Amino acid sequence: MLKQADLTLTLSRPEYVRLRDRMQSQLHLLGNQIYLQKRPVVIVMEGWDAAGKGGAIKRLTERLDPRGYIVWPVAAPAGDDKVRHYLYRFWRRLPEAGQIAIFDRSWYGRVLVERVEGLSPEAAWARAYSEINQFERQLLDFGTILIKFWLEISEDEQLRRFRDRETDPHKMWKLTDEDWRNRSKWEFYEQAVEDMLLKTSTHAAPWTIVEANDKLYGRIKVLRTVVKRLKQELEDNRSTPIP
Repeated sequence: MLKQADLTLTLSRPEYVRLRDRMQSQLHLLGNQIYLQKRPVVIVMEGWDAAGKGGAIKRLTERLDPRGYIVWPVAAPAGDDKVRHYLYRFWRRLPEAGQIAIFDRSWYGRVLVERVEGLSPEAAWARAYSEINQFERQLLDFGTILIKFWLEISEDEQLRRFRDRETDPHKMWKLTDEDWRNRSKWEFYEQAVEDMLLKTSTHAAPWTIVEANDKLYGRIKVLRTVVKRLKQELEDNRSTPIP
């Protein structure tokens, strides 16, 4: 599935600004409808290190009411989260009705980093595909709007961004030894991503692969996908279309 992504896709800055403003204005109105219709929304952001997840999240939330959303940055489990089932910490961070929760990395860590780094035994991560599908099915049956993104970049583009972070004092904090270690296992992560996409992209909760070599193009695809999906879900409960 990853090989089908056209990483040469680009967007000029004037076109990006035009589309960004339009999509963000629509998203602002949709955020109000989410609140009025009391629909919980979960947005999952996964992707390569330095793929642009943070930038995409920033553009998603810029014009949303800050009372209507929360961003959960997900790292290694600690404390109570570490001694319970891996889905426990996500269950307790799900949004209430009328709210948006954005997960900057998610429960898919079980079948990505935990698989590749040997942090979970094979029987555990292999079982997780069906556990995750069941978990997401429960969310959907409850009325949750679930949108999942994988941000795809090339190995060369990732290296370029890592080098840029090494020399930019405003970005140095983003680059860690763990990033370099993960990069050295690119082929293993790539296979894990392929398996994840194939085994957990369902009709009700499909993955959207975002071609993110060009950050501007990637951000607009994320915005456009969220706006389209929310309109589809929310207009079902309205007699008139959402503008």
